[in-house]
Amino acid sequence: MQIDLQGVSARHPAARASAAPAVQGLSLQVAAGEQLAVIGPSGAGKTTLLQLLACALRPSRGQVLLQGSDPWALPRRRLQALRGQLFLAPQTPPLPPRQRVVTAVLAGRLPAMSLWASLRSLFYPSDIPAAHDALDRFDLADKLFERVDRLSGGERQRVGLARAMLAPARLWLIDEPLSALDPTRSRQAVQALVTGARDQGITLVATLHQVDVALAHFPRIVGLRDGALAFDLPADQVSPERLARLYAQHEHELLGAPPAAEPPPAAAPAPVVMHCR
Repeated sequence: MQIDLQGVSARHPAARASAAPAVQGLSLQVAAGEQLAVIGPSGAGKTTLLQLLACALRPSRGQVLLQGSDPWALPRRRLQALRGQLFLAPQTPPLPPRQRVVTAVLAGRLPAMSLWASLRSLFYPSDIPAAHDALDRFDLADKLFERVDRLSGGERQRVGLARAMLAPARLWLIDEPLSALDPTRSRQAVQALVTGARDQGITLVATLHQVDVALAHFPRIVGLRDGALAFDLPADQVSPERLARLYAQHEHELLGAPPAAEPPPAAAPAPVVMHCR
């Protein structure tokens, strides 16, 4: 799916009306079938950008074009059909805790299923081999029949990503998919996403905090800061100097370390209790 953002501005949905836009005057073009990573410090507007592309947030200024059409100018039915071609994976996937993993993964196909077929799939999973193969890409095939609430946070995050492999989507929008994963799992998950998108000709836009993973696996890197475009470059042209400017005053995020925490207040001495006889 082709993307064309033309001078787009938008506020975060939870922001006050007086707040500054989370995305400001952003212009960006993405070719169909391209894979790119969006990086930048916290508050740069990365999640808001994905919500704009997912047609979940209407821009306050400018225009978002998907396949040359403005989604917000489409009739309601066509807008719903377009949304069915988009797959948005939030940082915390909305997985029902008592659901089996196989059912959670096959739910990625729901936009292309009839109401009857979707209800039936809750009780009789329709394509267990496909769910197994999708999970296997993320080293989770052995969790096929586990309940979601018995998975770790990182495993739930990978189940949410495995859904993308079965979704009838032409655009994958992946928001911070590695927050609960160790470095090895992070590299494996990103490689599975990039390879899956490339093999199926799907456009992939992923926001990442892990800059080293983004540079190693994505051919194109977009840097955002304060809602504006800082750079848009091939990965091999993103220099340490550019990264230092992008993450100025947020160096702990670039280094992958948490910000220094303030020491806890000293505990008050325990009161002395006198027992009189």
